[in-house]
Amino acid sequence: MSLLADFFTGRPTEQITQELLGHELIYQTPAGIMSGWIVEAEAYLGEQDTAAHAFNGRYTAANAALYDDPGTIYIYVLRGYYMLDVATQANGIPQGILIRGIEPNRGIELMQTHRDKPLPDLTNGPGKLTAALGLQSKALNRTPLGARNLTITPTVTRHPRQVMATSRVGVSAGSWQDKPLRYTVAGNPFVSGSRKRDWDRENHGWQMPH
Repeated sequence: MSLLADFFTGRPTEQITQELLGHELIYQTPAGIMSGWIVEAEAYLGEQDTAAHAFNGRYTAANAALYDDPGTIYIYVLRGYYMLDVATQANGIPQGILIRGIEPNRGIELMQTHRDKPLPDLTNGPGKLTAALGLQSKALNRTPLGARNLTITPTVTRHPRQVMATSRVGVSAGSWQDKPLRYTVAGNPFVSGSRKRDWDRENHGWQMPH
């Protein structure tokens, strides 16, 4: 059971996804610690969600992590990129959250040795952030957050000033294609596909401490 199981239980996945924004994703490696605040995440609602890997109760060796305890890491490969997902509901209820963007905090130079890109292009997408972290295998798949070297802080460490809900990205046609299940920190430059004119260049969409 994940140390974070309490955070990932007892509420709808959509609510958990919104509340995950501003928590810090932390990856400890022999080369150093890398971390970033979560600024973009997408909810996937299991059997009834046409875009979900568990639509219609589909269960395979590849997506089994979704059926595990809340707070279980689910890593999968999409179009050659590693994706980081977290199971959100009780064992057997295959719902999850895709982490789509982080604003780097610690270990930025180390991240740039893995992915030689300037900010914010370093981590403003789900395949980009895993590449920047050097998270390029399924070694942590089906392990609980916090059990090994990848975790998410159990409490929010930065508070979004405004959370936006929009349709998900790259979702194939289906009745759930346009549902507003992608949540972002409004104005944050590390949100994938965001327009420069919408960026909050001063505070990146966070509430600043008084």
